[in-house]
Amino acid sequence: MHRLLLSVAVIMTVLPASNRVLAETASPATTGQRTYDNRLTPIANPAPLLADQPDFVEPLRETNRFEAAAVVDEPGADLSVRAWRFSYNARGIVEFPNRIQARHTAIVVVHPWGIDDANGWKSPEPAGVALCCTPDKNRIYNRHVAEVVNPFLEKYRSLVGIVGYSLPNSEDPIRKQLYRSVRGAPSDTDREAGKKAIQERLASFKYAANPVESTLLIDASHPARDYMAKFPGIDSSAKFNGEGFWQLPIPVASAINVAPNDVVFYDAEGYPLLRDFLQARGIRHVLLCGYNTDMCVCSTTAGYENLSRDFDVFLVGDATIATFPAVDTPKYATQTALAKASLTQLVTQISWIEKLETTTGDSE
Repeated sequence: MHRLLLSVAVIMTVLPASNRVLAETASPATTGQRTYDNRLTPIANPAPLLADQPDFVEPLRETNRFEAAAVVDEPGADLSVRAWRFSYNARGIVEFPNRIQARHTAIVVVHPWGIDDANGWKSPEPAGVALCCTPDKNRIYNRHVAEVVNPFLEKYRSLVGIVGYSLPNSEDPIRKQLYRSVRGAPSDTDREAGKKAIQERLASFKYAANPVESTLLIDASHPARDYMAKFPGIDSSAKFNGEGFWQLPIPVASAINVAPNDVVFYDAEGYPLLRDFLQARGIRHVLLCGYNTDMCVCSTTAGYENLSRDFDVFLVGDATIATFPAVDTPKYATQTALAKASLTQLVTQISWIEKLETTTGDSE
């Protein structure tokens, strides 16, 4: 996205397809600026976007759509990542046929917490909240992990440079045994010990706290204001979640087949550690997935607000779901969150990511 924004001096012009001029191909090692051809070609009768997972993402039916030159087009590219963004000034959606090198790409999944699944970490009862907030909503989340995210990881793990996950807190002794981190990788023996230790630790916690109060003392002069203050929309404190709940070693969702070389990053350890780890391994692009689209995927340590400062980020829209309070499906909330993100991010979808047959070697 930052490369696109460098081109603000180029006047956007809508041209017929016969006059399209492709952007020049820049070496991935090129520094400084390049001239980007920002001319836009209308797309006739475009199909809906994000239409492959309608249970989780409502298809986006904006018809004012344009084709533009690739923002990222690397020599020796072996992945096609078509993507789009929305521009008020273009008065529609702009699509780009990007081409990137898989080995310089990381897939990062934000907050795939192992909650209400086979790991044993549970939503506190009777009124505690975690991730999608209720056991019923977490069941929808776990289905998305199993049906959408894990197959995506399985398909591309052997091609990309890194598969990573972000989790809350800092690395602890149990998760150090279980997952590779920026500090190193556990042995097979360590992982078996970690698997046993985390199951025992999560099973031993008492997932019981307080119920919602049956009476509240509220200010008679400002009842609505005081009611909302005394009984907020979400309270994940020890009052309802139980003392020690957020100090537990939160695992990766059990529906994800975590490979030994996959890496876990921890929120409390900060973005610079994550950034330096990726850059030291030649990562230039990030395919970003995770939970929840409108919150953690944008603003936590591995969120796009951080990553897009240093990497070409492609938000894999249907590999995310947003928070969905007061409704029984995440699909409309996810569509809205992705539409908002598209003002500053390139959005793609799983079916738009395809392996290419390379015809030239890596220039580096």
